[in-house]
Amino acid sequence: MAEDFSEMLNASLDGWSAAMGLRFVSATVDEVVAELLVGAAHRQPYGIVHGGVYAGMVESVASVGAGLFAMTLGRTIVGLENHTSFLHAVREGVLRATAKPLTRGKQTQVWEGTVTDASGRVAATGRVRFLGLEAGAAVAGETVAIKPTS
Repeated sequence: MAEDFSEMLNASLDGWSAAMGLRFVSATVDEVVAELLVGAAHRQPYGIVHGGVYAGMVESVASVGAGLFAMTLGRTIVGLENHTSFLHAVREGVLRATAKPLTRGKQTQVWEGTVTDASGRVAATGRVRFLGLEAGAAVAGETVAIKPTS
């Protein structure tokens, strides 16, 4: 069984995940699951969840999984592409995002994410492509620090 990093992630939430109320249920190198309770901040003017919430959830869970795997190689990752499709409108309840790898290599990874509503109906799906960077690489003008996973 792979090590679960969800407790560590939830203890240090910040940025988008904290602002959206995203909580990690499980986080391993092979699968990441997170949830959020839909509130007013998640809705667009028609009262349904904003598409950016789905895209952000897919990117968040995929990024965590890709990042955990990259650390096993002494690398880090940056996102190159996020393609999210919206399949079912949601107004309330809990959204659950699950991401699993489609392909993982030293240079690139592709992860697929699915967001479901409280009844298990698929609300959105997406794929995120990542580039693996070596230790000491600069991202947006700053050196990336790689922390060990254990």
